[in-house]
Formats: sequence, structure tokens, C-alpha cells
Amino acid sequence: MVNTEVRKAAIALRKRGKSYSDICNALNVSVPKSTMASWFAGIVLSKRAANILMKNAAINLAAAQKSGLQSIAEKRNAYLDKLKKENIHLCSLIVDVNVAKIALAMLYLAEGSKRGGFLTFANSDVAIIKLFLQLLRTCYKLYLEKFRCTVQCRADQVVPELEKYWSLITNIPLSQFCKAQIDSRTIGKSTRKEHYKGVCRITYYSADIFNELAIISKLINSGH
Repeated sequence: MVNTEVRKAAIALRKRGKSYSDICNALNVSVPKSTMASWFAGIVLSKRAANILMKNAAINLAAAQKSGLQSIAEKRNAYLDKLKKENIHLCSLIVDVNVAKIALAMLYLAEGSKRGGFLTFANSDVAIIKLFLQLLRTCYKLYLEKFRCTVQCRADQVVPELEKYWSLITNIPLSQFCKAQIDSRTIGKSTRKEHYKGVCRITYYSADIFNELAIISKLINSGH
């Protein structure tokens, strides 16, 4: 049973705006919250004490939320690391031209243009653009002069900067960039995404590659 002195000390600390856990720590005791709640039932806190209690409660809540988010992040990172270890061996397979062609055909089927006798592939994601070019260069002997690149962007973006950016990403010379296509619907509207670099549209003039990727996609879809 908790003695009277502990109870008096706990009440005194409560009047100073201390929380239940602060009181237990200060007195080095373990008292159920329900018991302390009965002790403090008739206490009217001063404005100062109430403010201290609210402030500390907010601090403790923020700390708990931060700890919870950190725990979630650690669990997610561990989960992603596990997936990475289980699939790292796939990286060595993609250098095989046959495997790369399947990946390229599927990627082009999802993101590439199906019209015309040449390749047209567009995306705003740098990783997807790089993957497309990596697979294309793995599978085929390419000629730089057959490439064309077009930037599709918003009206408030600086076209020369975007073209320079995508030229570095794709290794396609600026001299082979076509006139940028600006979305007229965005005139007078600010771009909200700070790091948005527009869409990069890559054209490669080869009917043979276009037709082969189309055939591979159909064969895979049909199962033979």
C-alpha cells in the first residue's frame, strides 16, 4: 500500500503541472494511473500548472510519434533490404540479350508509342528513361544520328535548361533535340513540383527494332 507521504508528494507535484509518469519517476515509485487519478480528483490546477501539463503532454506526444515513425521506418527498411537480397541475382540476368529483349518489349508495350515504323518512348521519370536506353543499347547496335529527343513541359519552365538536363541523362546531343512542346493549358499557372523536369520523349528511327519489339510482345501475350 502506498503511504501517505508518497500521496502528499504526488499531489504536490501534480499541482506543479507534472504528469503521471513524471511523478512516478520523481518519487521512484510505481503507482497505477487509476490510483493517482483518485488522488488528484479534487485538485484544481493553476493556469500556470495547466499550461505546463499541456505543454509537456504535447512534447511527450511528439516524442512518441517520432519514435513510432522511426520504428515503422526501420521495419520498412529491413523489409526492403530483404527483398533486395532475394532479388539481387536478377541484375546478372539482364545482361543476357534475350532476357533484356523481353524486358525491353514489356517496357515499350507499357510506355512506348504503338504507331509508326519507329520507336517513340516518353516519360518524366529519369529512372525509366535510363532503363529504356540501357535495355535498348544492350539489345541492339544503335546509331547516334538516328536519335531525336523532344522535351514536353509546362509554360513557366525554362526550355534550354530542361534540354540540357535531358541531354546529360540520355547522352543525346542538344543538336538532335526537336522544338520543345509546351502545354498551352499551363499558361499562367505555376509548376508546383519543384523538381519536375518535364517529359522526355525519345525517338529512334528503326522500323526493324519497332517491328521486332511488337512481335516479341505479341508472342509473350499469346503464350507462343
